[in-house]
Amino acid sequence: MNDSLQKKEVRSTPAGPIQIRSFCTPNEIRTYRFDDQFGTHAQYKSIYTKRETLEKQAAATGANVVLALTESQQIVGFGVFSHPEADERWAELGPGMMMEVKAVEVSRSLRSCKIAGDLLRLMLLHPKIEQMIAYMVGYSWTWDLDGSGMTAQQYRNMLIRLFNPHGFIEMQTNEPNLCLKPENLFMARIGSRIADHVRQDFKWLRFGISP
Repeated sequence: MNDSLQKKEVRSTPAGPIQIRSFCTPNEIRTYRFDDQFGTHAQYKSIYTKRETLEKQAAATGANVVLALTESQQIVGFGVFSHPEADERWAELGPGMMMEVKAVEVSRSLRSCKIAGDLLRLMLLHPKIEQMIAYMVGYSWTWDLDGSGMTAQQYRNMLIRLFNPHGFIEMQTNEPNLCLKPENLFMARIGSRIADHVRQDFKWLRFGISP
């Protein structure tokens, strides 16, 4: 991605100013360090706990890795927006047609500061956002229910409130992993330049019928 696509914003928090940066490069990420709150807790493990994993995501074609950084260049939040893996159902719609919000995570101590919304908004400032279907997959076993103090249903509702303002709507699917628990969640945003036949193909694909 061209450096000109990178956006930088600053959010004021009780912990000091937090800079939100989009389209971070592997070289940039290499100079940062993770906040200690990302890791393995009693009932929860962070999605990414190693900087190298974010570097790999950032190196993928078209990907947008967004970071929330303290003044000391510590990562206190991250978002990953990239294409599905080749063996995933959602890749079957065609090359470049779908991109997944693979992660939105913020340090426990800063979760009340609206940083997650900033991360998501900058992830979706993608030059091809209207030419693709963006989606998220919410598996309840990956949610930090212990740290949030929420039930799975409350956490699910919180995710819907987070994604709704950005054009995502809840959609039904028979994808096997999503069907394992009723609180699991699938949401998608269909770009304004998506052709009608692709919309129809996506509808069939959600139920395991190849376009």
